[in-house]
Formats: sequence, structure tokens, C-alpha cells
Amino acid sequence: MEKLSIGKMAKLNNVTVETLRHYDKIGLLRPAFIDETSGYRYYNIKQSAVLDMILYMKALGMPLETIKEQFDKEDIEIIKQMLNEQKLSTEKKIKELTQMKSAIEVCIDNYNRYDEIPKIGHIELQHIGQRKIFSYDGGKNIYEHNLAGYEFILRELKEQVIIQHLPMIYFCNVGTILRKEILDESKMISTELFLFIDDNFEHDTGIDYLPENDFLCIYCPSFATEIDYANKLFKYIENNNYKIIGDYICEVVVELPIFEQGERNMFIKLQIPVEKC
Repeated sequence: MEKLSIGKMAKLNNVTVETLRHYDKIGLLRPAFIDETSGYRYYNIKQSAVLDMILYMKALGMPLETIKEQFDKEDIEIIKQMLNEQKLSTEKKIKELTQMKSAIEVCIDNYNRYDEIPKIGHIELQHIGQRKIFSYDGGKNIYEHNLAGYEFILRELKEQVIIQHLPMIYFCNVGTILRKEILDESKMISTELFLFIDDNFEHDTGIDYLPENDFLCIYCPSFATEIDYANKLFKYIENNNYKIIGDYICEVVVELPIFEQGERNMFIKLQIPVEKC
């Protein structure tokens, strides 16, 4: 047998000496020969087959403990079961990464929208397509609370996200709904919060849609000024022969990573679906 030093074995297989030492330590791949006098460890080139299998299984995403279990039991059925489990785990990770990619794209889009918005307080008509949301009715009128109270209400929404096993990345794009029937009574009462979610996200509880419509929109710089800007929007609708045909939407377009006095810094888009009278 040609004795290969640990360094040569590592070099031939494009792994580090530390990797081989770790595999030896956990009993996954031990040296073929240990010199009793010097304590040096030597490998046989044929052991490269074992090392190839270890690296292959690692590339499939299997942890070393799982690989060692398979080697110890030498049972093909076990490896098939492990591969099926790894397949399911990989599919879950792909789904999570796809959702993360989508959330990143939405976040980039929101910051681009922030850069391109018209002057604060400017009113414009926009056609907005159908949007998929997860909604939650907390039973508390948002407009009866200050920013601190709003934060407590957001904690309830966040808890629902956890309970319903929704991706936490959706929590960055929050909104509120004021129903048309309440608007028709000239009241500012909203107890419903929502999150925008991907069209392809499959979930049953709390899923709703914001219908496609023409919306009169105005941008607002803070939670504290929303009602003032909403009233400006209502007055514009009245003075320009528009009719409200749906629910009032308050969307947090972007949250800025700038915290004045430790408070949430939101940039808000107010939207009311309308048609000409």
C-alpha cells in the first residue's frame, strides 16, 4: 500500500487538512494506517472513493451526522429515505428563497417609488391592478391611537403572521383599510390591517384581494398627518365630480431606516377608488 500523508491526501482530493482531521475525529473517514512511533496518519488512495461519497452527499445538503449514520448502517433503504427527506427540505428552502427574492424585489421597487414620487400632497389619478393581501381585523380603531398605540396594534398583526405561518418578510409592507360604508357616513374608523403577499403564495386564512380600480392617490409623510392628507383627498373628490366606489386604502410604501426619537419613519400612500360622476 502506498501511504499518503494527510497533506497529500488532502491535496489530491481538493480538501483541507482540517477537513480530513475533522472526518477522522467524528469517525467518518479514519486514516488507513497510523505510525505507532511518530503518530503520523496515512491514507490509502482507495479511500478517495469514501471521500468522494462524503462530498457528494454534502453537496446534496446532507449533514455529516446523517452521512455517518448511513455509512454505519450500510442500508440502501435508509439512504433513499434520507434523500427523499432532503428533497422535501430543499423544496422548502427553494420556496423560502423565492419568497425572499420576491420580497427584496418589492422592497427595491418601493424605494424606487419613494425616489420617484411627486411632491408630497400632490394628488394624482392612478390605475392600480388587483392586489393580494392577508388581512386582520383587530377590532381597534387605528385613528383613535397615537403612534405608540399604532405600534401595539402592529404587534397583534405580527402575532397573526406568526400564528398563520406567513413569511415574516411580508411584514415590511403594511396597510390599513377603511370600508366604503363607513366612509359614506363621513367617519374615520378603521380596524383592519393588511400585508401585501405574493400572488402565488398559497394560504387559506385571512386572504383577500384589493380590486383593480382607478385610484385618486396622495402621498403623506407620517402616521400623524394621515387624516389631514385624507381630508385633502376627500375635498378634491368632492370638488372635481368624482364618486367613491370602494374602500379607502392606506399603504406604507416604504419604511426608512432613519429613526427620529426612536420612532418608525413611514412614507404613506393614501388611495381611494373613484369614477367620474
